[in-house]
Amino acid sequence: MKQGIHPDYHPVVFKDSSTGDAFLTRSTVNSGKTIEWSDGNTYPLVLVDISSYSHPFWTGARRIMDTAGQVEKFHRRYGQRGGRK
Repeated sequence: MKQGIHPDYHPVVFKDSSTGDAFLTRSTVNSGKTIEWSDGNTYPLVLVDISSYSHPFWTGARRIMDTAGQVEKFHRRYGQRGGRK
């Protein structure tokens, strides 16, 4: 590898703002906030909106779509038109 052209790759704590869960990993992202981790060291803190702790795909929590209500709303708005014959 060439010297001096790669960004600094260092330990960073990512914290899910909706659940409060955090994990320590390595990244090139910089942050002005810091947090003291369980090992006693202080690391840069990056707040994220969604992580594997809160994403519906990973948690198994699914949103139920009211598809029948959406179809009725569409028909109310645009009317039920005759199809091609």
